Amino acid sequence: MLDLGRLRALHAVAVHGSVAAAAAALGFSPSAVSQQIAKLERETRTILLERRGRGVRLTDEAHRLAATAEQLLALVEQAEVRLEERRGLPSGRLSIGCFASASRGLMPRVLAELATRHPELDARLTEVDPHISVELVGRGVIDLAVAHDWDIAPMPTPPGVEQAVIGDDLCDLLVPRDHPMAGRASVRREELAGERWITQPPGTVCHDWLMQTLRATGYEPHIVHQAEENHTQVALVAAGLGIALVPRLGRGPLPPEVTPVRLDPMPTRRLHALWRTGAARRPAITETVRTLQELWPAVSAAT
Repeated sequence: MLDLGRLRALHAVAVHGSVAAAAAALGFSPSAVSQQIAKLERETRTILLERRGRGVRLTDEAHRLAATAEQLLALVEQAEVRLEERRGLPSGRLSIGCFASASRGLMPRVLAELATRHPELDARLTEVDPHISVELVGRGVIDLAVAHDWDIAPMPTPPGVEQAVIGDDLCDLLVPRDHPMAGRASVRREELAGERWITQPPGTVCHDWLMQTLRATGYEPHIVHQAEENHTQVALVAAGLGIALVPRLGRGPLPPEVTPVRLDPMPTRRLHALWRTGAARRPAITETVRTLQELWPAVSAAT
């Protein structure tokens, strides 16, 4: 009899690409995940992981077993949904993937509210890029994702995944306080040619949106600094090293060296909650989505 917990560990490594990333997603230590897979190797009498440099790779047998594990985990989820639905109350573990600024600016209030209202629910948060979190929902690795997209870059939804709108997050153009645009009421995108930009790394939603938007005005953006954290971008602006487009959610108070300016038209990113269709009736999902939508107006007004 194969142990489901060990299969879950192998599946997580297959999805996340490393033991360390799988451990972070599962809430275990890397050594605990390694031990689970070592026991699974002994049970199956099969080599599942091979060393490659500092990392590991899955063998062909491991990939096949991980695919079977994904099917088994989906069946377990269906059983859990039916049991929770019969009880009618949110309960059990709920894994949530969320992007950084919402993890900081929105989720603490949501998780605290869920803990107060539903002590039987064990909601657990993992910070992850929006594109990745949507994929993880589709593959059954996490139960719920909080992700975002932009007006010119809608977020594709995988088959078997449903979504609901949480709300809209406004973005400001941040410039150093001695910048020529600091005293302006608003700035049009066409006026930003030649500016030195601070943005997130390529491949992120915010970076891709910025590049597409500014290229549409007829010039190539001059990217001088890249930083994943919005707080780091703000610090770089405060040092006079460039300008940045930073969403309000999770940004916090701006230092006196930074001035927000309205970009016309104002960029907006939309927050979504996503979950698998098979879990749509699970009370933990419906209550978490309702709480996200309920608390968003207060969170948005405070930014």
